Amino acid sequence: MTELDLPIRTGRLVLRRFKGSDLDAYHAYHSLPETARFLPGEAKSYTQSMECVGRYANFVFEKEGDWVCLAIEAAGVPDVLLGEVVLKWLPGRGQAEIGWSLAPEARGRGIGTEAAGALLKLGFEDLGFHRIDAKLDGLNTASAALCERLGMRLESRQVDKWHYKNQWATEVVYAILADEWTSRQPG
Repeated sequence: MTELDLPIRTGRLVLRRFKGSDLDAYHAYHSLPETARFLPGEAKSYTQSMECVGRYANFVFEKEGDWVCLAIEAAGVPDVLLGEVVLKWLPGRGQAEIGWSLAPEARGRGIGTEAAGALLKLGFEDLGFHRIDAKLDGLNTASAALCERLGMRLESRQVDKWHYKNQWATEVVYAILADEWTSRQPG
């Protein structure tokens, strides 16, 4: 694996390390039940948000089990947090998992697709992963649609796999291989 070249810039976004000044904006959307709906835990307390932002600001990405979490902001509008994208290095040769969470004002505008696409590019083209997947709650149709826009294929649907938030949840897994990613890129 190579050193991460941050920030990552796309047409409309900047993906960068978190910093302490992101705390209030991060907490503003992670304290909402609608944000927590498809995440493993409940809506975050301010203390939990502080812990997360501290971890995200100080991530190390060197070996299996490590993960990178990047803040999403609009290009030309610094210090306005729109959400985050995560890439986790899974055990097993060349495997990773991607995820995302967006502030309400960033949803439905293609920001998640653009940010996740930039992270797939990082994972395949810079870090050399062979396969990247996304694991979703089967009811999370917005994230499933985002996976499909990225060219990820539905690989499995595991009924009642998780028990969280006092109910059983079906897990769906989307994935894409490096050669599939490459074949979708222009040029």
